[in-house]
Amino acid sequence: MSLSSKDTCHEVMTSGRFYAIFATPSLARLTQSHTHNVGVQQVKVAEATPPLVLVVDDSPDARGLYGEYLEYLGFRVETAEDGAAAIQSAHREWPAIIIMDLAMPGLDGWQAIKRLKSDPVTADIPIVALSAFTFGEEPKRAREAGADLCLPKPCLPSQLARVIRAMLVRGTR
Repeated sequence: MSLSSKDTCHEVMTSGRFYAIFATPSLARLTQSHTHNVGVQQVKVAEATPPLVLVVDDSPDARGLYGEYLEYLGFRVETAEDGAAAIQSAHREWPAIIIMDLAMPGLDGWQAIKRLKSDPVTADIPIVALSAFTFGEEPKRAREAGADLCLPKPCLPSQLARVIRAMLVRGTR
């Protein structure tokens, strides 16, 4: 097994849990502030895995459509059906980016985004909000909740993939 200087593993220890995050630095890297805040130690590994995208939507069709397309493009995908499941999954899986529907039963997207952004473990994860109501106050409310971007729903999977790649390469995370 040979190690490449481009491959990294980020180990995070928080609340008694150990997380190992494998990512290609150019696509899903930690920011210095995040590294400092949660005490990440960087080590080299043999192979990096593709970035993980968490798709959150109460519609199984939307989760399936976005999830399958993103997997086809080479991303790893986790899905959640509501805000509460999204928060649990974000803590368990630590995705590179979260795609969050805003209007969901139970814990909605706005509340989930607020909780994720107020938690030091998940605060630096970029969140793209999806809303059928992108005219008026919805995009503003999404940004106020902590979303990095708000896209109209329905959103073409190819458009969503371009946004994800741009955010990860730009170093939003």
